[in-house]
Amino acid sequence: LLMGGGKAQNNASLGTDSIDSPLSSTAGRADIGLQLFTSREGGHCVLCHQVTSLNTEFQGNIGPDLSHVGERLTPGQLRLRIADYDALKSGTVMPSYFRTEGLHQVAPLFEGKTLLSAQDIEDIIAYLSTLKGTTNE
Repeated sequence: LLMGGGKAQNNASLGTDSIDSPLSSTAGRADIGLQLFTSREGGHCVLCHQVTSLNTEFQGNIGPDLSHVGERLTPGQLRLRIADYDALKSGTVMPSYFRTEGLHQVAPLFEGKTLLSAQDIEDIIAYLSTLKGTTNE
């Protein structure tokens, strides 16, 4: 999957459900990932998802509960789901945060741009990977 590219078909067509290589050369930081996860200016993931350990109002229930996602999914699996979940589940309501082509209803200001940077995605993965068991609640 490359920024500016279409769907992550390279992964989906091989029957895998992950992007194993990090999108950024800098390791993700969980503290920044938490800010992006909850921030309206960032990923605003809490609009659709919830994490029971968060002290954030109005968490969503459209997407799955991510309270223990670090136990269920590897960083590579998280990476594909954030970057381009449509490659796994066509027609999903989950935005493709790192895809620039084949999208619909994109404002001219945002054409050719990703919703999140490679580093943003790595930071969110670092945060989500910490969500394991009852230690986060």
